[in-house]
Amino acid sequence: MLNTNILYAVQDGTELLGEESVEKTLSIIELIKSGGLAGQLIILVLFLLLIVAMYIYFERLFAIKAASKVDPNFMNLIKDNVSSGKVDAAKVLCAQQNTPVSRLIDKGITRIGRPLEDINIAIENAGKLEVYGLEKNVSILATISGAAPMIGFLGTVIGMILAIFELANAGGTIQMDVLASGLYTAMTTTVGGLIVGIIAYIAYNHLVARTNKVIHKMEANSVEFLDLLHEPI
Repeated sequence: MLNTNILYAVQDGTELLGEESVEKTLSIIELIKSGGLAGQLIILVLFLLLIVAMYIYFERLFAIKAASKVDPNFMNLIKDNVSSGKVDAAKVLCAQQNTPVSRLIDKGITRIGRPLEDINIAIENAGKLEVYGLEKNVSILATISGAAPMIGFLGTVIGMILAIFELANAGGTIQMDVLASGLYTAMTTTVGGLIVGIIAYIAYNHLVARTNKVIHKMEANSVEFLDLLHEPI
């Protein structure tokens, strides 16, 4: 009889533990709802920043991918046309490619006949414009990566202020449910800000690395074109 009672007690305890574990489960949506109006507004701002960051990342990624596509035989064809005096054919080839590299070479071709220093300066100026186009809006990602955690920390401060305010008005009795709203605001906004900041930071550095590869191709092909002009025809 004693063993049976112990078994029942163990089973009841297991059921109670199971019920408690279920009650303590909290979804992300419920966590945000429990954070109060201030926490929800900050989470909304962070969500909008995340959408902006993702849009800029994928838009720039596709643009950089398109800019990095260069025909391996492009410079050989340019060399053949320029060496044989077919400048117009070289211009047509650059127009067909329509990439940052081809536009730089086209700028140099249009300056053929002038001093090499003028050609070099023209290519450098065109290159600056191409780099500016590749880096369009990328700085916004850097701003989001730094601003999002600070916005999250702002929510943390607001949440702690709310928690202290509720504690001061509790009449000397500490009740966790009274502090819950402020604490939820503090924790959820911090996590949200860090997540958005980390994603934007990784996206920014990835785009910078991809842009640098395109810039390297532009510089390499520009140097090759200038070396071509130094060669006797």
